[in-house]
Amino acid sequence: MELEIKNVFYRYTSKGRWILKNFSLSMDNTERVGITAPSGYGKTTLCQLLSGYLKPDQGEILLDGHPLASYKGYCPVQMVWQQPEFAVNPRLRLGEAIKEGDEIEERVIRGLGLEPDWFGRFPAELSGGELQRFSIARALGKRTRFLIADEISTMLDLITQSQIWHFLMDEVEKRQIGLIAVSHNPELIDRVCTRKIDLRLFDEK
Repeated sequence: MELEIKNVFYRYTSKGRWILKNFSLSMDNTERVGITAPSGYGKTTLCQLLSGYLKPDQGEILLDGHPLASYKGYCPVQMVWQQPEFAVNPRLRLGEAIKEGDEIEERVIRGLGLEPDWFGRFPAELSGGELQRFSIARALGKRTRFLIADEISTMLDLITQSQIWHFLMDEVEKRQIGLIAVSHNPELIDRVCTRKIDLRLFDEK
């Protein structure tokens, strides 16, 4: 399966500067692509475009040659945010929130260390690390083919970071899930990705 962003232009206002300008990228579901650049170069914007949260001003986002927007129901491209509270409805208990996505295998729940009693809690009742583990699990539904990880471990302690990335590496390889990882940490990108892209090389300011 191939995920492609093709000749995309994007800016937040009609007269604002282009965040992405004539940008193209393609990857298949066996690759792990690292995205690097300082703040302000469009890393999160690119993630939101590739996962369908934003629509390009020009150009296309394609999944196996079909517009990403044409996929109804569960999207095979899932994004995990740096701030997990942005991705979870604060008024739903986690047991209800996880049902909004795809079926999650028990192996994923165990592998990420989700405790049974968490599902009876509201998001605000979990720590940031606990909520991030939940967000990753919810993004790994059975139909997920690409996972976009936008600075997912920046706010976590080193032990939790290591646990999450070890699990993710095993999971995406086993299931042949394509991974896009955004991080300011070059060592992490070098360790987990099969290739990397520096958005500064595409900048035309």
